[in-house]
Amino acid sequence: MPVTFNHTIIAARDRAESARFFRDLLELRDAPSWGIFTNLHLDGGALLQFAEPPVEIQMQHYAFLVDDELFDRAYRRLREQGIEHWADPQMRRPGEINHGHGGRGVYVKDPAGHAIELITHPYV
Repeated sequence: MPVTFNHTIIAARDRAESARFFRDLLELRDAPSWGIFTNLHLDGGALLQFAEPPVEIQMQHYAFLVDDELFDRAYRRLREQGIEHWADPQMRRPGEINHGHGGRGVYVKDPAGHAIELITHPYV
């Protein structure tokens, strides 16, 4: 069997709020949730699982490859909702997108403070 990505757990202050943020931004589908997890499906079957850990949350980075149409819709939602975003991971270019690696990209923070990157072209 080839290796495939199955799931990741994303630490959240409020798992429902974080799941809603990702669902709305990336147009994801709800998945059955259980126990301490609120789950969303990615295309291909992988799960994003949101949980509220009993420890301080450390910032993580999650990058999502999206097509141009989803990028346009997501970026429009960011602007319409006044959500702070940047063209660079150092957050020195607020309110912009980048055109790196032959595509477009943007960085935003989720409700728990994780760095979310949307790109339209893979780095490799």
